[in-house]
Amino acid sequence: MKIKSNLILSVSLMALMVLFSCKGKQSATTGWNYDDPKNGGFEYGNFVAQQTGPGLVLIEGGTFSMGRVEQDVMYEWNNLPRRVTVPSFYMDQFEVRNVDYREYLYWIKRVYIDYPEVHEKALPDSLVWRRRLGYNDPYVDNYFRHPAYREYPVVGVSWVQANDFCKWRTDRVNEDILVRYGILRMNPQQLAEDNFDTEAYLAGQYEGLVKQDLQDLDPNFDTRKVRMEDGIFLPKYRLPTEAEWEYAALALVGNTVDERVYERKLYPWNGHYVRNASQKDRGEMMANYVRAHGDYMGVANSLNDAAAICNRVDSYWPNEYGLYCMAGNVNEWVMDVYRAGSSLDFDEFRPFRGNIFQKRVIDEEGYTAEKDSLGRIQWVDVTEEDCLDRTNYNKADNRNYLDGDFASSLQENTSKYIDATEAVTHNTNKMYRTPRNKTKEADPRDQAARSFVSDRSRVYKGGSWEDRTYWLVPGTRRFLDETKAQRDLGFRCAMDRVGTPY
Repeated sequence: MKIKSNLILSVSLMALMVLFSCKGKQSATTGWNYDDPKNGGFEYGNFVAQQTGPGLVLIEGGTFSMGRVEQDVMYEWNNLPRRVTVPSFYMDQFEVRNVDYREYLYWIKRVYIDYPEVHEKALPDSLVWRRRLGYNDPYVDNYFRHPAYREYPVVGVSWVQANDFCKWRTDRVNEDILVRYGILRMNPQQLAEDNFDTEAYLAGQYEGLVKQDLQDLDPNFDTRKVRMEDGIFLPKYRLPTEAEWEYAALALVGNTVDERVYERKLYPWNGHYVRNASQKDRGEMMANYVRAHGDYMGVANSLNDAAAICNRVDSYWPNEYGLYCMAGNVNEWVMDVYRAGSSLDFDEFRPFRGNIFQKRVIDEEGYTAEKDSLGRIQWVDVTEEDCLDRTNYNKADNRNYLDGDFASSLQENTSKYIDATEAVTHNTNKMYRTPRNKTKEADPRDQAARSFVSDRSRVYKGGSWEDRTYWLVPGTRRFLDETKAQRDLGFRCAMDRVGTPY
């Protein structure tokens, strides 16, 4: 009888829950029903959780010790250990492949027929393979185009080009989502500015081939476009920050018991050596790198890493997050601007250096300005005048915060000394070129007193097929001008995780 009574009670409760769910949710503020046209149609929606974008793996966030974990053999003192927290995010399981980048170029060439310079600007630099005393012409001709290398990581791509790829990938993924939802029809005839752009769509500047718009619960309208509040669009693909990349590479999730990290890692795998310790694959190389002077692949019939140059992106063994080649194969671009002292000045939560705060260009009526000829929404830097009415406005030069030199306040294309509090823009493309006399023009002798470090210097990490073991450690870091490219430097994309950490 007791069991029967409990069963009846459970069924009654389930029926009540179904009845309540059918009535919809109510506002805790007004008591009005959400998603009800009779009450004006304010939508609560039915968003459950973020989808995982194509090619991505969820990286559950947490705290870790970022920075140097072994002897600083370069004696640069630019990477002191510090405790930081990285929230959950997504990262590509593999490095971006040649075939991925060729798909990008194919789309650009097909859409921007009247703008061939767009395609030309996006081409990787195949000449990075050339060396004065080495015969590498076969790689110049074949590495990017030949199908034998299509699963290999793309190289010869600058930081700027990698960011453009991320923007293109965001738009293609979100366009496909709208097609799968039955909102838009696939349109392979898009040309020039008439191409799907996520920002332009949200700003009401892209119509496309509409199949069926969403029903608008506002009684004044019948249908509407997708909004950010619907949770249909994915956040943008982007390069990972240095902290995110290093956190994902270490993958301490496999070394943690009850918030205790019981083994500190040097590499993306356990142990302090670079060979596989498992019984099945014991002695196999864990990554693709230079083992010794002149040894890029090992002895015939016993190749140590089975690769003369870089290898397929799915080679070797993944780390605890399921990410491949987070050490060796190719180095990878990250978002951060390089500063030697950035390990001393950092935010403990989601550290990043390189912020440029911007706003959309709007017309006189307050609407987002029209797209440019390539279909892109225009953005401009936020100036001090934009924030004068804000009581919490911070006048700090966020991109070059406390970088320790007056040259961070030198404007582009000028050699005059400008006080940091008076400068409208803060540009350090002329780093460490402080005039000898701050009240006059810069001394010509100061032209030589420059550093390679500037706002255009971007961090890259991971080690590569032509690096020694030291650079395989995730904490190591180097930098390169954002417009330059190398034969051992590629990238992978990341994406924000919105909502719960898992």
